[in-house]
Amino acid sequence: MSRLGLIGRCVLLALAFLVLAPPHWIAMRLLGRRTTVAPILFHRLFLWLFSVRVMQSGTPPDPGEAALVLSNHVSWLDIVVIGSLRPLSFVAKSEIASWPVINALAALQRTIYIDRQRRGATATVSTAMGHRLAEGELVVLFAEGTTGDGNRLLPFRSALVGAARAALQAEAGRGRVRLQPLAIAYPRRNGLPVVRSERSEIAWYGDMDLAPHLATFVQGGPIDVQVVWGKPITFEATTDRKVATAAAEAEVRAALTGILTDRGEAQPTLGARPAPPGLDLGGSEIATV
Repeated sequence: MSRLGLIGRCVLLALAFLVLAPPHWIAMRLLGRRTTVAPILFHRLFLWLFSVRVMQSGTPPDPGEAALVLSNHVSWLDIVVIGSLRPLSFVAKSEIASWPVINALAALQRTIYIDRQRRGATATVSTAMGHRLAEGELVVLFAEGTTGDGNRLLPFRSALVGAARAALQAEAGRGRVRLQPLAIAYPRRNGLPVVRSERSEIAWYGDMDLAPHLATFVQGGPIDVQVVWGKPITFEATTDRKVATAAAEAEVRAALTGILTDRGEAQPTLGARPAPPGLDLGGSEIATV
């Protein structure tokens, strides 16, 4: 991608944000809406502009069904990909709230922040997540607690899965909450399989500097992303959160194994690039190269 092409894409994204953000915030703050389609449209435009094609399969929650989504985490791009699928909120570390540009995008998504240095933060955040779930929302938790290199799945942490119990307590009469395993992987680039040694070029993890990583992302060519909604797990008052977390981890691990060994079955559903097909909210393919 040329420098002029990159600048043009960034300008289009900035204009899209300026158009979408004000009515989104007005709808939420003045009209009491919990969410709008603005974040979805913005993320889908990003994916289309940068030739990222998202394919999904599995058993996603029904529209309007609350679920605590437990996902693996590979890159900052995960947020754009998952955010393009449907209305939802993320749980993120509190440092993001001070990052320029990123914090504005996080505000669009109604991100729930956790200060990992503060004692008692887990209980506070679990309660906030529980209220979102009780209101019928999707809340996405990157259960590894950090990003990985794309080659291995880190153990899922169970502490914030307690939000499911908080949801049961927040809504009288609710007997169960859906825990939704979600696997995300980047199996192909430029139409070719991404081999093990190349996955770190897409993943952003550890102490990697963001600027060189973004340069590689922009220059590396089209990316195929595969998202698998795993078999849901029912969380009830008597459910052991550690057992439920382990079950979600196993489901994600199995899905990733299928994707990375080319046994996944996710299928795109929309056509070619000339117009941003991802802006069609009726389709399950989010963007196309």
